[in-house]
Amino acid sequence: PESPSAPSPSLASREGDAPGGLAKPVPRVLWRRQDAPSAAVTKMAAARALLSLYTSAMNILRFSDLCAQGKARNQRVFIRADLNVPQDDAGNITEDTRIRASIPAIRMALDAGAAVMVTSHLGRPTEGEFKPEDSLAPVAKRMAELLGRDVPLVANWVDGVQVAPGQVVLLENCRLNVGEKKNKEELARKMAALCDIFVNDAFGTAHRAEGTTYGIAQFAPIACAGPLLSAEIDALTKALAQPQRPLAAIVAGSKVSTKLTILQSLADKVDQLIVGGGIANTFMLAAGLPIGKSLAEPDLLDAAKAVMAAMKARGAEVPIPTDVVVAKTFAADAPATVKAATDVTEDDMILDIGPETAARLAAQLKSAGTIVWNGPVGVFEFAAFENGTKQIAQAIAESPAFSIAGGGDTLAAIAKYGIEKQVGYISTGGGAFLEVLEGKTLPAFEILEKRAAGN
Repeated sequence: PESPSAPSPSLASREGDAPGGLAKPVPRVLWRRQDAPSAAVTKMAAARALLSLYTSAMNILRFSDLCAQGKARNQRVFIRADLNVPQDDAGNITEDTRIRASIPAIRMALDAGAAVMVTSHLGRPTEGEFKPEDSLAPVAKRMAELLGRDVPLVANWVDGVQVAPGQVVLLENCRLNVGEKKNKEELARKMAALCDIFVNDAFGTAHRAEGTTYGIAQFAPIACAGPLLSAEIDALTKALAQPQRPLAAIVAGSKVSTKLTILQSLADKVDQLIVGGGIANTFMLAAGLPIGKSLAEPDLLDAAKAVMAAMKARGAEVPIPTDVVVAKTFAADAPATVKAATDVTEDDMILDIGPETAARLAAQLKSAGTIVWNGPVGVFEFAAFENGTKQIAQAIAESPAFSIAGGGDTLAAIAKYGIEKQVGYISTGGGAFLEVLEGKTLPAFEILEKRAAGN
């Protein structure tokens, strides 16, 4: 979550981005070209262990519980929110979803009688070098409108903040503080000294071990999760740790390499692993099918085969397309042709799954108990190649399954087909969401668990 893009599904950008186009993290690919198949299997086992570790019951303190118990009254509460909103060239906020999403935690703290401090990053400022465009001033203005009260903006706040119970202040861009990105202990201790209770309510930065996401949580008297972060934890736990079966996962994108650890992590957990986009082409190639000049990664065929073998060993499957939609060129106006998967010619480009495959997958999704969705299965931006993704979206909407979706293109598809209200949970953090699917333990979750355990 680096670029200040909108978290609105309608403004989401490329796949792998967070809701609204958060910057795509560079994945840590665990399987390289020079590895033997046995290495891929070994790395797959490691990814499974990580996913199991993450998705076990998570014991953290919740801010809502502290408030209900009266423990926030007259306390100094420091909320780390995600207010990284998009702005035009004049600095005007163009989409305020993240600010609106931060309001429940702030209101909860105010209603509980706390003295409230809120901060966030905005963009990519240089530490120690303030520029007007890095200021949270526009955010403070919008937040005041939403709360119906003044929200003073405080600069140079690390060494002390004046705020009384029942008041709220916005602390200037936290990434202006020297040591924030590298989580310097001196800065973390100073920030922790400002508060009695630290509240992390920024899932979009949960995969970053920075001063305001990790360090302050180490040293604050109490560290807990806000309502937005708690909701993400609950949804991910419901989908991955305690899923209703069958559990189906849709993992799509241009390259296997960028989502290999996700595929490996899910291979030991899901009942159906639906692949799409360029990823599906690589799996088709691994299954011995022709793919013409379609995007694929032949050097990762052994990794794809290992994933399919792991699924098969459990009596599960990676459904391989039986028909596809092809074109001779990658263009919106390219003539589309439906072909059997066995009939793809050397000059064909596969740009979508075929209607037979789409119908089969849709039927599986409608009978699923839980669905995890990350990525459209075709070039849905082009009308001729959107049917597969549209069918998948409609099946998820009609399915009684609990569904969770994340990733920029995924959310753009959800918005395009108007199924926002039919998706069980739409994740607010692209990079963090992907790292959870990869089986990684997020730093923000790790430290909150440690603190809840008394460490």
